[in-house]
Amino acid sequence: MAVRFTFRQLEYLVAVGEAGTIAQASHQLNVSSPSISTAINQLEGQFGIQLFVRHHAQGLSLTPGGRRVFNEAKRILGDAAALNTVAEDVAKKPGGPIAIGALSTIAPLLSAKFRKSFEAKYPAADVSLYTGDQVALFHKLARAEIDLAITYDMEIPQDIHFEGLTALKPYVMLHCDHPMAGQDDVSLLEIAPEPLVLLDLPLSRDYFLSTFRSVGVTPTIADRTSDLSVARSLVANGFGYSLLNIGTQIAYAPDGQPLAILPIREDVGAVTLGLATKQTLSQSAIVRAFFDHARAQIDAHGLPATLCAP
Repeated sequence: MAVRFTFRQLEYLVAVGEAGTIAQASHQLNVSSPSISTAINQLEGQFGIQLFVRHHAQGLSLTPGGRRVFNEAKRILGDAAALNTVAEDVAKKPGGPIAIGALSTIAPLLSAKFRKSFEAKYPAADVSLYTGDQVALFHKLARAEIDLAITYDMEIPQDIHFEGLTALKPYVMLHCDHPMAGQDDVSLLEIAPEPLVLLDLPLSRDYFLSTFRSVGVTPTIADRTSDLSVARSLVANGFGYSLLNIGTQIAYAPDGQPLAILPIREDVGAVTLGLATKQTLSQSAIVRAFFDHARAQIDAHGLPATLCAP
C-alpha cells in the first residue's frame, strides 16, 4: 500500500491540533500559514476525511476522526524520533548486534577468542559468529548478512574494503617421525617430490601451489581435502606433508597423533590476515570498535598458538 502522507504533513497536523490555530502553529514551526493550510487540505483530500472543523475567527478543532488521526500521527512522529536516537547510538556507541564471519580454517583459532575479549570490553555488544570459505564470506558481506569477515587478502572484490592486521608466511606440517621433523626449517626444493596433502579450499589451493611455483618446483599431490582436521590427521598418520599459514605450539592431529610444524627455508610470499567489510562511506560504532579491538589484540598478544591455515 502506497504511503499517502509525509512526515512534514504529519508534523503540521500535530502542530495545528495542539495549537488550535494555523497562525499559532505557523509561529511555533516558523513556517508560513499558507504552507500549513495547504498540508492540512492535502491530508484531508488524501485520507478522504475531514480532520478539523474550521471556526470563524476561533481557530480549528479536531473532528472525532481527526482526533484519531492526530493521536496516531503523534505516535508515528515519536517513533521516528526514537529511530533517530537508535541510529545515533549505532553510529556513535559501540553496542548492539554485530555479525562476524570467519574463514572456516581461521574460525577455530580466532573467532571465539576475539568474541570473548570483545564482549568483555563491550558488554552491550551482541556478537553472532558465522563460518565459510572466502567466496561464501564475500557473498554474505555483499548481502549484508554479516558486518565483517576475518579472512585473508586473496582476490578481494572491488566492493569489499580490506584492512590488514598481520602478515603470515606458510609453514610445513610433517609427521613427527619424518626425517626432516628434527630440522629448524624445511626446504620446499627438497620436500616437493614427496606426497603432498593439499588443503583444497577456494583460493587456498591456488595460494599453496603458487608457493611452490615461487621457488621453481611442482609438488606431488597425493591427497586433497577441504577439511583442515582431515589434513592434519592424514599428515599425522604418515600419508604426506601439508602447508599451513600459522605455526603452532600445540601440534596434534584430532586423533591425538603428534605433528611437527616448521618454517619454510626459502623466502616465499606471505598472505595478510585482516578484516573485510562492505565498501561504505561510514561504519557503525560497533564495527569500528571491533576493528580497533582485533588490531590491539594481535599487536599485544600475537596470534593464539593453535593450528590454522588459509
